[in-house]
Amino acid sequence: MAGVLRVEVVAAGGIAWEGDALSVIARTTEGDLGILPGHEPFLAALVPCAAEVLTDDGHREVLAIDGGFISVADNRVSLLSQFAKVAREIDLDAAEHELAAAEKRLNAGELDEETRQHFLRAQAQVRAAHLARQSR
Repeated sequence: MAGVLRVEVVAAGGIAWEGDALSVIARTTEGDLGILPGHEPFLAALVPCAAEVLTDDGHREVLAIDGGFISVADNRVSLLSQFAKVAREIDLDAAEHELAAAEKRLNAGELDEETRQHFLRAQAQVRAAHLARQSR
């Protein structure tokens, strides 16, 4: 179908979301990236973010992603991450609690990779949940 992207968001546990879209916005190590149909082939590293997909029926889907990679080729977009979750499935209170707990550990000097990743994942979930609420 011309003018449409086929999008897959794949996490370690399986496909978090897939479908046809008009555009995708995600944050790479170089900044925010917008993908439209016909985009040149592209591969980049993702940072924890709230990725946005504008579906072909005009609905905005928001996903929390904790990093990984984005691949674009032939109107196919793949976001590959250890963790990805659709924003409407995120318990905002639980995510905010997790973020506060991870931030507390970081502020106490626990600077290990696991604590840092926990913080970034919780932060992505809170951002995604807030962004999804704004679009309702």
